[in-house]
Amino acid sequence: MNSLEEIFDAFKGKTVLVVGDVMIDHYMFGEVSRISPEAPVPVLKLGKKEKRLGGAANVAMNIRALGATPILCSVVGDDADGAEFERLLEYENMPNKGIIRSQNRVTTTKLRVMSGLQHLLRVDNEDVHPLVDLDQKSLLHHIKNLLEECDLVIFEDHDKGTINPEVIHETIKLAKEKNIPIAVDPKRRNFTQYQGVSVFKVNIADLKDGLDIEFDALEEEQLEGAVEQLKNSVAAQNYLITLSKHGIFYNSKDAHGKLKSHSRQIVEVLGAGDTVISIAGLCVTLDLPLEFIAELANIGGGLVCEMPGAVPIDKEILFQEASKNPILEKYL
Repeated sequence: MNSLEEIFDAFKGKTVLVVGDVMIDHYMFGEVSRISPEAPVPVLKLGKKEKRLGGAANVAMNIRALGATPILCSVVGDDADGAEFERLLEYENMPNKGIIRSQNRVTTTKLRVMSGLQHLLRVDNEDVHPLVDLDQKSLLHHIKNLLEECDLVIFEDHDKGTINPEVIHETIKLAKEKNIPIAVDPKRRNFTQYQGVSVFKVNIADLKDGLDIEFDALEEEQLEGAVEQLKNSVAAQNYLITLSKHGIFYNSKDAHGKLKSHSRQIVEVLGAGDTVISIAGLCVTLDLPLEFIAELANIGGGLVCEMPGAVPIDKEILFQEASKNPILEKYL
């Protein structure tokens, strides 16, 4: 790749299978001007309500925003929210051929009550138990069939039960048979199950939780020690550790380093990891250098933090900022 234009244009030819926990992000926006006389709680005057695709579905939204084609593969409930989830997919012009409706689960929803940019309350409705055998077999059947048309697999794990060791191991096996790269955004329950993947991307909080360790991420020596422990626990080709406002750390057998974050007007960090794994995964399909991947993902993850809620990256804004980046210029 000789230019950023070529890289962004190459994204258009990629199809990505996103496997993981999907959900509906439900927002209620309004204003608070008084405290309830019934209890010491704020009274919200409701302004508007909004429903968005969340969880692994937000990864799919990022993949599409970058120009590639996403295919979601997940299990939702055979309930009103499951129907609403498929309606949202249709509204976003995304296929539902990888979505399984199950009578054994409820569709995960997260209701966030907002006053301006202030987050007042979140209400979760979810099942977190593992899939029953029938649903698991159906999920693996869908994965096997859908892999035939895909260039990349992304596991987006939120510990809600869609992903389990058998699903992970079988999907990795099938993907490797077809030389399809795999990118992972893990959580604690299945943290060490993703052996042999192409990209293992994790934030600091989930790294500490997944390995059950404590360390100061701002101390370079402690951070590098934690990454070595990660490498001993999970074999991957590339590792990306997002450090929130402190940037991103990358590591592989050929390269490692830490990149600073860029100055932002941070509104909310929700969804930043979805953008990072989407950018990183697509870049891996193009065999780009890890430092390049880390910095482009670092830029993208920061940009979405300037917007409220989980929103996909704006490809044009990403391109404009990336085109002036000296780290990326080294490789073009």
